[in-house]
Amino acid sequence: MRSWQGKWALVTGASAGIGKALAEELATGGTNLVLTARRGERLEELSRELAATHKIRAEVFVADLADPGGPEKIFAFTQDKGIAVEILINNAGFGAYGEFTTVETQRLLDMVQVNCSAVVHLTRLYLPEMVKRRSGHVLIVASTASFQAVPYISTYAATKAFDLLFAEGLAEEMKPYGIRVCALCPGSTESEFHEVAGQTHLAPSRKNRETSEKVAKTGLRALAAGKSYVISGTGNYLGAQTQRLVPRRLVTRVAAKMFRPRKAV
Repeated sequence: MRSWQGKWALVTGASAGIGKALAEELATGGTNLVLTARRGERLEELSRELAATHKIRAEVFVADLADPGGPEKIFAFTQDKGIAVEILINNAGFGAYGEFTTVETQRLLDMVQVNCSAVVHLTRLYLPEMVKRRSGHVLIVASTASFQAVPYISTYAATKAFDLLFAEGLAEEMKPYGIRVCALCPGSTESEFHEVAGQTHLAPSRKNRETSEKVAKTGLRALAAGKSYVISGTGNYLGAQTQRLVPRRLVTRVAAKMFRPRKAV
């Protein structure tokens, strides 16, 4: 990752959790940063801290990727600044817990927009210049939920399956141009995800969760090494691989028992 020193990385969802940890890890290696998320105050604070500590350049652009125009606004910002983004970190995403028919329609549509459409849009905007340079890196944060259907977070799991397959396909497409694409698949992580998704009662105990810092290091190392995907954590890796040996319907049934809301029939 030292080869990224002095280059520019764009990190979405950089205000907290894995996104923040990715920004911190990149800054440690001397990578300049464009930080984007909805919460401007957090971004400004992180930007000042990383710039001062690691002697890098850091820019902030507040954007909501639930807005279909968000990716274009981010791209225009970097173009206006003359910033050549060489590492694109598609991290922004969220989930929603509950029976499908009880989750607000707009929240489900926003989830697909942020977790899928914005990922495709940003990647499509930044890849052409990477192809011209014949170098570049794209990290897409997926999930261990990418590997199976998960009732009661059905839409979230489906969006993350999309992210994984999108990354793996692009990794092969972009290989002739010297561009590396990798999907990072974390399991339960110490972040705000469970609070935002409304499933704090299902969150594993802290000792069974990985830190955002560990997940970020795993993802960036895999990206630098040219892997098309990586599952963070040995237990998560074994779980994802083992379920492939079991009938899909049984895997889904077990997941339903684990995730079923208390009041659901």
